Amino acid sequence: MNKQRKLNSPEGSEVFCTTREAAEMLHVSLRTVQLWVEAGVLKAWKTDGGHRRLPLSSVQALIKERLGDTATPAPAADPAANDSGEFSVLVLEDDEDMLQLYRLTLPAWKLPVRFIFVSSVFEALVEIGRRPPDLLITDLRISGVDGFEIIKVLRADPVLSGLNVVVVSGMEPEEIEARGGLSPEITVFSKPLSFELLQGYVKACLAHRALKERRNAIP
Repeated sequence: MNKQRKLNSPEGSEVFCTTREAAEMLHVSLRTVQLWVEAGVLKAWKTDGGHRRLPLSSVQALIKERLGDTATPAPAADPAANDSGEFSVLVLEDDEDMLQLYRLTLPAWKLPVRFIFVSSVFEALVEIGRRPPDLLITDLRISGVDGFEIIKVLRADPVLSGLNVVVVSGMEPEEIEARGGLSPEITVFSKPLSFELLQGYVKACLAHRALKERRNAIP
């Protein structure tokens, strides 16, 4: 990569890179970098031709802050992973006690589901970029980010049009509405969470998927 390229960005003339080059440096998929940009994890702007450009300093800061100087970056997307047919649930929770409760409770359901547990939006977007889950379980209050905006970004992405979203939140319905509300397709469970209700929701998702597969199998 030619690290001497410069562009007159909104922040002045500085060294920049493309989204593909950023993906190579971070060892993640191009899709993950695009999601990070949309979510505000990485700074970026668009050229007059509509191409995204990222400040090299922003990419380097992310490597140092989130991955660590010696950490092994997450692997890039596996093209075959999306074809496994396995129902997957991504759980995003930044409260360590609640995350541990998820880890202990959900696998004990013994359902044909692959559970992935993450504690930050950064990790969640890596997983989504690698392999979009069938269901995302998340809070609205996440450290350092706006949960409402993250959901809007994901819901607006055509690649994630089939993503089911469950919000588990301690916010009152009036608070949620004051923030602009949520799409009717999003299911909201209040804290303290009833895991019995959540289990019922996941079972309903599995049943709906099985019915859809049977219908598609009919010639």
